[in-house]
Amino acid sequence: MTCTAFNLTTPTSPFLPARTTRIRNPHPTLHRFLHFGFTRPKQERRRFSPPNATSLELPLLPFTLTEVLVPTESKTLHLYEARYLALLEESLLRNKKFFVHFVLDPIIIDDSLEEASFAARNGCLVFVENVERLEVGALVSIRGIGRVKIIKFLQADPYLKGVVIPVQDRVPDSVSRLSPKVIQVKEALCSLNSLEIKLKAPKEAPLQTQIANSLMWTEKGLQVDCDEAFFPSLAERVSFAALQPVSGSSQSELVKLQQEKLKAMELKDTMHRLDNSLQFVKDNISMVAAKLAIQSVEMK
Repeated sequence: MTCTAFNLTTPTSPFLPARTTRIRNPHPTLHRFLHFGFTRPKQERRRFSPPNATSLELPLLPFTLTEVLVPTESKTLHLYEARYLALLEESLLRNKKFFVHFVLDPIIIDDSLEEASFAARNGCLVFVENVERLEVGALVSIRGIGRVKIIKFLQADPYLKGVVIPVQDRVPDSVSRLSPKVIQVKEALCSLNSLEIKLKAPKEAPLQTQIANSLMWTEKGLQVDCDEAFFPSLAERVSFAALQPVSGSSQSELVKLQQEKLKAMELKDTMHRLDNSLQFVKDNISMVAAKLAIQSVEMK
């Protein structure tokens, strides 16, 4: 796997593992960067990230390893620091509501120098679906569009900005081979959603599940002004749509989901990811069915 690496002083990790993520000083020294250094990525195969691929200059928002965002997934951020509100304004006014959500993965820590080295991984192009202005900051609803790779950093102040290119799966010899598997995954997701909505949920829980939301968006096709090179195929979108949290998931279940998301972001084979997603959905169906059985007993 290729990545972009750069150095930071010792970071903090204030991100909250919730559907609404409050952004506050992800890395307090980030804005004091005076120099960018990054390792030159290894050459990738031309069919999914060619050297002359379409590129975009976009704001970059860093997260920790517990906050990977996959294509088709939606999330709400609470932005309230001046630099992140500035990032939002640039995205809304200059970049057709796009920016990049990516993960900072620590790879080397030198205690004597109080310096950490990070890799920029799991980049996801996101679209701003809605902005709710608050007295302090704004609630920003975003949607993952497709995977990207950061190939160059352009600035750090007041927020990170860089050049990204699209990353998509290798095209199989016969696309028609994917169709039966796509149908299987979609049917399994519909079955899981039917079970999930029967689970007893708190009053504040949304009426629509994350699974239904992602699958609905997946099937609509490209509804935003975006270069098609950055938009995955239907089969690839379906493979990611399966990776959504189930209502009432335990901490261990959320950890498992995170592991599946990390694995899925690094795969370049749609069929392989569809197979993994189908098994993951089947496991969730069994889990939800067991919870419903327990719920039924408790209600008697």
